[in-house]
Order: sequence, then C-alpha cells, then structure tokens
Amino acid sequence: MNELIGRVFHFETSIYPSNGELYGKLAQHGQSPKALIISCADSRIVPEHIVQAQPGDLFVCRNAGNIVPPYATMNGGVTSTVEYAVAALGVSDIIVCGHSDCGAMKALSDPTGLEKMPNVAAWLRHGAAAEHIVSNCHGHLEGGERVRAITLENIIAQISHLRTHPSVAAAIASGAVTLHGWFVDIHAGQVLGLEGDSGEFVPLRADRDLPVALPARSRVATEFAEAAE
Repeated sequence: MNELIGRVFHFETSIYPSNGELYGKLAQHGQSPKALIISCADSRIVPEHIVQAQPGDLFVCRNAGNIVPPYATMNGGVTSTVEYAVAALGVSDIIVCGHSDCGAMKALSDPTGLEKMPNVAAWLRHGAAAEHIVSNCHGHLEGGERVRAITLENIIAQISHLRTHPSVAAAIASGAVTLHGWFVDIHAGQVLGLEGDSGEFVPLRADRDLPVALPARSRVATEFAEAAE
C-alpha cells in the first residue's frame, strides 16, 4: 500500500504539472466525455488504459461482472450512472466491456461457494440469462470454454438490459447513442467487439470498421405510422 501511496506524490510532482493545461480546462469548463464504459471491477482491467484515454475522455462505471440491471424504480449506482451519462453528459457511445478469466463469470458457471456471499449471488442473478443460454445451447462446453462463452453471452445480455433504461431507449430512438459490446482477452492482449448484425465477436482492427452492437440511427416506425394516417 505504501507503494501505491507513493505514486500519489509522483502524480502531484510529475503527472499533473506536465498536463496542467488539460487539467486546467477540465477544472474550468467541466467534463464532456464522449463515451460511457461499463466494465468489470477486476483490477487487471483498466478501461482508460485499454482505449488510451486522457482525463475527461471516458465516463466509467465498474462493478463485478460488468452488470447492468434491468431498469426498475429502485435506485442503484449503475442505473444512476447510466442516466446521468446519457441525460446530463450526452455521451454518444456506451460500451459494455467484459473480459477473459472473469471471477464473476466463473461464479455464474459454477456457483459453489456463493452461499457465503449472498450479496454477490443476488447481484449475479442479473447475468443468469447468459449461463442459461450456454447451458441449454452449448451444453458440451466445459471449463474455460464454458466460462468464455458465458462471458460473451453476458455482454449481450447486459446490452439488452441497458436498452430497458428510459434515457438509453430515448437516445437510441433519436439516433443519439451507439451501443458496443467488448471482450478484452487478457491472455492475448486483444479486444473483440460485438458485431450486431452477425452476432459475432470480432477483433478490433485499425484497418476495419469498428464493430458495433447497435449503430446510432433514428427510429422511423413513428414516421411510418403517421404516413399511414
């Protein structure tokens, strides 16, 4: 812990002075991040490092299993963060980011021991659909392959939950927000992105279009209804 505390002094003496203009602008004008990233709390996953972000670039929400509970009247930290990011900050992209070797996903795969952690068990029920899909559709998978499949399905499930939040639903309908699903492979040093049209996770590459789960485009159903009248 002393080593970590020592890095605070390095921030004060080196990092802050070398970025003084940036911090000055952020302090004077406030934040205007372009993206909200909902990632796992795992200490090996640092969203700012993954996207090489500077202060002010990202609005970050971290929790066990990169979970987004479906919208409900009961308040919660994730719900409030999502609502503020969309309604107040006007982010244009939301990324749900899972990763390999995730402890939360291992617990979904095999809940042995969760009886000692009732709050964790209750939280992970928001990922139950992912485990159910893998168990019923890919029952032959075992071990690490099963955990990886659950992790990928969990990203898709949390994106579906995200769309139940009124602020997100409205932003999607107006074409103001793009949704992304990312999987960080710690072992390979690679990031996969969900391609919504194919349902596949493909590597992010500089020479290819960025895969998106749901592109930003305004809904036209209302226009058709009005035209029919």
